[in-house]
Amino acid sequence: MVSITRGSPLARLLVATTMAALAGCAAVPGSGGGGSGRAIAGQKETAAYVRAGSSRTPAIVLQAGLQDDRSSWDKLMPGLARENMVIAIDRPGRGDNPATKAARDPCTIAAEQRALLRQAGVQPPYILVGHSLGGLYQYVYAKLYPDDVAGLVLLDPTHPRHWETMQKSSPRSADLIKVLRFAAFSSTDRAEFDAQAACLDRLDLAKPLGLPTRLLVSGRFRSEEQGAYQEMINSLRRDWLRLLGVPRLQTVWDSGHYIQKDSPEEVLAAVKGLAADLQRSRPNHAP
Repeated sequence: MVSITRGSPLARLLVATTMAALAGCAAVPGSGGGGSGRAIAGQKETAAYVRAGSSRTPAIVLQAGLQDDRSSWDKLMPGLARENMVIAIDRPGRGDNPATKAARDPCTIAAEQRALLRQAGVQPPYILVGHSLGGLYQYVYAKLYPDDVAGLVLLDPTHPRHWETMQKSSPRSADLIKVLRFAAFSSTDRAEFDAQAACLDRLDLAKPLGLPTRLLVSGRFRSEEQGAYQEMINSLRRDWLRLLGVPRLQTVWDSGHYIQKDSPEEVLAAVKGLAADLQRSRPNHAP
């Protein structure tokens, strides 16, 4: 019998194969260590976040996916920080931030992010950027606190009904993830995974978000993901258009699930493009 232990190459391969676009994939070499890989002028680091850049608003707030920490944004931080304040967050149990016994549902995590930003002196409105499960957290933040949010950039975000839909539409993938939950997940991973839909009945999912949003999705699927799983993912991506109230999404064709690593220039362009649109729409904007 093959042994699957958390963090082993086999566990990482299985998670990467079955969990793309679910909740952040497994840790990869060079991630999970906490902190940013390159120092940036004006950078400030704590166990819970790294902040860098100018005082120009809106501030850009980065949330990583399941099993990831703020180092997943290393390729983006320098470019974003050249023009705006940017803050990359480590949730409790990520990087060097100690784990917590508090609930790990999206609403609690959104409230924690809000409190952290205020404690750090980062004032709204924000551009929220989220990858995978972090994308779901940023969407929930915007639903709960819309006045805090100038806009969003979501990268392969986990759909609010992803796990529910997967169990019906792609049961083989769901069965493997149930095994991996015990074999390859940390206690923090399990808590976040299990609670990913726990508070969503508090939100009006029928009402489009209606905030400026760029939705980027990966175009590269592994052979193991083709078929029922890929069809499910594409269906949920189309439903994101309804949830967000936007007319289109942007497919990054040469990218896998980690769009911010595979195609950082595309993500940088999306964030900067949104920031420029917001600047032009300000009442006192002068060309």
